[in-house]
Amino acid sequence: MVKETTNKLNKRTLQDDCGMAYFMTVLSGRWKLSLLAFMLDVKTLRYGELKRKLPAISERMLITQLKELQKDGLIFRTSYPEVPPRVEYGLTDKGMSLKKILLLMSTWGEENRPRDNR
Repeated sequence: MVKETTNKLNKRTLQDDCGMAYFMTVLSGRWKLSLLAFMLDVKTLRYGELKRKLPAISERMLITQLKELQKDGLIFRTSYPEVPPRVEYGLTDKGMSLKKILLLMSTWGEENRPRDNR
């Protein structure tokens, strides 16, 4: 039997007992907030559309972030058996429940980010 490390036990305890810790765990990752924000006002986005919106993201990272968001129940994935293959992503009801928070975060960022004084 493999014994869990103290770090893993502490992380799990925090996630189980603290809503903020769970929130941060689910939304941690460089690209997750951007991906969710892109999906706020559209029914679905195709994989290629998401890739174009984030040109600096690698294919591997985009796939990983999308899989994690799907595993956490924030987005859904629909695959169409066509040639060429078509895959679409959209927000679940749980994902849509983040809309107010995401909009508030965006507003706060716009109001408080450092401005270039050129």
